[in-house]
Amino acid sequence: MDCTVHWVADAGMVMLAEMGSGHVLTMDGAPEGGGRNLAPRPMETMLAGAGGCTAYDVVLILKRGRQQVSGCTVKISAQRADTDPKVFTHLHLHFVVTGTSLSVPAVERAVALSHEKYCSATAMLGRTATISTSVEVKEQG
Repeated sequence: MDCTVHWVADAGMVMLAEMGSGHVLTMDGAPEGGGRNLAPRPMETMLAGAGGCTAYDVVLILKRGRQQVSGCTVKISAQRADTDPKVFTHLHLHFVVTGTSLSVPAVERAVALSHEKYCSATAMLGRTATISTSVEVKEQG
């Protein structure tokens, strides 16, 4: 896996990350740090990556378990250290999984498997942060 990050010098603190897959991700900083608030902060993209990684796992596990899942949302609340490096110290991932006749234990198991075994992103973030999860299952309406 490869990634090259380019600073866009004439745009303040905008950074363009060019992925090995050919995709591009734009990041920016806060105005007080020289950014123009044109894109997510780098640490926000880490949260998005973790949310995407674990949601992917949960949906895949549920589909393989023949659950009729139609939606999965992960709301992440994060706390960071007060001093540099301002690593994440606590993450709470709240999963809202929607479907038809979903088994609550199956959803809880999928979240646990993602957290304990499959999600590389949360495994890395878990090196500095405690991670907690909660699950909400909704019937498709």
